[in-house]
Amino acid sequence: MVYQSSSYYKSVQLADDFYCYIWQGRGNNCNSCLFTNVLRGERPHVIVDPGHITNELGEACFDYLVKAMEEDGFKVDDIGLVINTHSHPDHCQANEAVIERSQAWVTLSKEEDEFRNTLGEKMHSVLGVKVPQFKPLFHLKEGNLSLGTKNKVELQVFHTPGHSPGSVCFYWLDNKILLTGDVVFYGSIGRTDFLGGSLSLLKRSIDRLSQLDVEYLVPGHNTEFGSIVEGRANVARNFQAAKLIL
Repeated sequence: MVYQSSSYYKSVQLADDFYCYIWQGRGNNCNSCLFTNVLRGERPHVIVDPGHITNELGEACFDYLVKAMEEDGFKVDDIGLVINTHSHPDHCQANEAVIERSQAWVTLSKEEDEFRNTLGEKMHSVLGVKVPQFKPLFHLKEGNLSLGTKNKVELQVFHTPGHSPGSVCFYWLDNKILLTGDVVFYGSIGRTDFLGGSLSLLKRSIDRLSQLDVEYLVPGHNTEFGSIVEGRANVARNFQAAKLIL
């Protein structure tokens, strides 16, 4: 892993053309991941979960993400696709800001898109934020997702409900990297007390993910134990710990 630190994000390069931006602020915000130079055309980058624009403590999360990316030599203006693991505002509020800067397309699962426009509206209202406005180019389905042509990335999409009805996780077999969103964290699991949450479904989702051969587990948030879980043995132990919580 290659690290670069700033005040609000820690940039971690896990593979060629793949960067993780680990949130370091005091308030709530998700970690973001960037696949660089994979799409054809003038906007070649793909971002997973751009996070908040501004969080509950007034931290300018999106502006800090823009700065962290620029320190690595990448521009938000060059993002062509936004992928959301789920539609909670700390993962997708900044979709609108990315779209404004780059006219990027957006995708998430059909189940999560439907949730966003029904029960999700109530959840956003409770949290005091508006539902981000965007229209998906397509809906994510369980199976293979091919990104790009030049530096082609083949991801496996897993429907992993529990934290949210349409949550998805991504497995990059070539580099044995698993992006878990808010399903499982370092030493912890995603909450199920939000609207649409289900502990039994989360358990089933974690059971499925634990069968994969993973070298790097990249969660949607940090915990007191850490952020990225590195090494097969450590990932296996982390899944064992998560199952004990369920």
